[in-house]
Amino acid sequence: MNGTFGHTGVLLGLVAALAGIVVIALGLARHRASTMRSGHVYAPLVLVGGLIAVAAMQHALVTHDFSLTYVADNNSRSTPLLYSITGMWSALAGSILLWGVILGGYATAMVWRFRRRSGEQLVAWATLVVYVVAAFFFALMLGPADPFRHVSGAIPTNGLGPNVLLQDNPLVLFHPPMLYLGLVGFTLPFAFAVASLITGRLDEDWQGETRRWTLFAWTFLTVGIVLGAWWSYQVLGWGGFWAWDPVENASLLPWLVGTAYLHSVMVQQRRGLLRIWNLSLVVATFSLTILGTFLTRSGVIQSVHSFSASTIGPLLLGFFGLVVVSGVGLIAWRGDRLRSPGGIDSPVSREGAFVANNLLLVAFAFVVLLGTVFPLLYEALDAGQQVAVGAPYFNRLIVPLGLGLLFLMAVAPALPWRKTTVEVMRARLAVPAAVGVAVVVLCVADGIHGIEPLLAFGLGAFAAASALRALVLSVRAAWRGARASGGTPVGAVLAGWRGLVGRANGGMIVHVGVVVIAVGLAAATAFGQRGEVHLARGQSASFAGHTVVFIDTRTVRTASHTAAEAGLRIDRGGVFYPAISRFDAGTQAVGTPAIDSSWRDDVYLTIDSIPDKGTVWTFGVVVQPLVMWLWIGGGLVVVGSILSAIPGRRRRPTDPVSASVVDAGATVAPEPGAPVAGSPARSEPDADPLPVGAGDPS
Repeated sequence: MNGTFGHTGVLLGLVAALAGIVVIALGLARHRASTMRSGHVYAPLVLVGGLIAVAAMQHALVTHDFSLTYVADNNSRSTPLLYSITGMWSALAGSILLWGVILGGYATAMVWRFRRRSGEQLVAWATLVVYVVAAFFFALMLGPADPFRHVSGAIPTNGLGPNVLLQDNPLVLFHPPMLYLGLVGFTLPFAFAVASLITGRLDEDWQGETRRWTLFAWTFLTVGIVLGAWWSYQVLGWGGFWAWDPVENASLLPWLVGTAYLHSVMVQQRRGLLRIWNLSLVVATFSLTILGTFLTRSGVIQSVHSFSASTIGPLLLGFFGLVVVSGVGLIAWRGDRLRSPGGIDSPVSREGAFVANNLLLVAFAFVVLLGTVFPLLYEALDAGQQVAVGAPYFNRLIVPLGLGLLFLMAVAPALPWRKTTVEVMRARLAVPAAVGVAVVVLCVADGIHGIEPLLAFGLGAFAAASALRALVLSVRAAWRGARASGGTPVGAVLAGWRGLVGRANGGMIVHVGVVVIAVGLAAATAFGQRGEVHLARGQSASFAGHTVVFIDTRTVRTASHTAAEAGLRIDRGGVFYPAISRFDAGTQAVGTPAIDSSWRDDVYLTIDSIPDKGTVWTFGVVVQPLVMWLWIGGGLVVVGSILSAIPGRRRRPTDPVSASVVDAGATVAPEPGAPVAGSPARSEPDADPLPVGAGDPS
């Protein structure tokens, strides 16, 4: 019964996507707006089909319907309810089902958002592209990635259960769906990019329509990556949060390119520049999501995160090739019409900083991509010989790029559009630069050494101070505006806080979050210490300034596993219990760390060995400073992204004379013909009403 309902849902999703393609194609061919509009009704049917299939799979997992091969391979009677539910995305076919239903949700949201413009060719073409992507993934579920295939032969009385690493932490409930919400969400900007190229609508309107879709997808992907790092840190037992694993890299690649696009699209919207570049970034972002899907679901790489070998690899690789060829071909076809009407007036300007930022982010992505696919290419070209690319390669090449990005994050908020002067830059950057220098001096005085960490701390402080300066100026301007208009003191305070809303100031909060993450990474990787202590019950040992006392042992039995735990007291504080668990459905033992986390450092404990004879246990101890700030920084990035998606107030038209660039006593008249602060060249409904000279970071 579950298989029948599941196949019905998948078939409904596929038929709805194909019907939408046919109807919209007919409307476009015959130039009939009514037919194009009618093609949009199939998006909710795609979603309904996906929901029916998901409901059938969840019912099969919860009721342990082992007549389905997927359930028999990824569930057991002893699997707890939480991990039965998450079993849907714990293996290949279920992950494709999750992709399909999320894409159906995005398609439905898109047609609802553009329901009043459904007769336009731009929207119709974008919807058709989304239907094509949906049809591909639903077709996979009726073929090689069928999650509802019945077992051959006798139905087993029990299943194998999920991978033991996927039933040891509740973050499995959140991390994969967040990643998929991000990766699948990049389908929409790609669809509108293709639609703009096909229809010749090459102005900035389509990017304004899809910027928030891109931002939503980027935010979900950010949350997914941060949760994945946290999950790895808590579950895998090696004391790290990022290993440059190919599957980790597969999610990082579209994040890097998407970040570049979110920055450079502002240059196009403000100045009409970088049109080809932005379209290329959109195509590259979606292409990398498909490439990442191929890497993680084809079995071509060996990773703790990847799924087993499957037959869908060639299909995903072919679809990836189709996306790349189509995108590049359309951009080449429209190349003459995509030329920008002007150029960058000065490299020392806001747009110049954005271009440099993009180059560093794309170089970052290229380094990650090369390190990820090089072992595959080498193995394919050298008759199966294997080679590994490890952390030293990534760290050696990426650290300089990361430091360059921190520098640009510090300088860019202070740069006006078009060009600037030394006096203006000195006035805007003097205090942030002084903060950065002071932090370096304090670090050296505290005994911290090493060029890379000192540069990271100094540039991080420089960038954070620059972003906070912009936020303070924005809040103060909003507060003064409310007071000048006769508002109450309470209303003025609320208006000041509302000054944080909008793309510009939300982006500054994102910058602060990224700086916090960068500083945490630099501290944890440069000054972390790891070792072992050998203790019998009642004994203690000192390591990296902390005291570890072996208190007791205990055995914990649940329906799904048995765990041997050791109680360790840290610095006369609480008792923590690292464990080694053995799950009933398999024989693999899994180590579970215990973490004493504080704002200053983390003490990370694992059981390295349990004695067969005697009383001395071996414990792994890792002490890493500022790890907690990685998660705090991730939270700030999410908050800033949400604020960036909320529309700010429109700028009031301002007299060019009064819109002179004024900052800390420096006054520079606007260049003739240039867009002046408060009166942008085009409508910017989500920009904050703050003059550029008053510290406007937009």
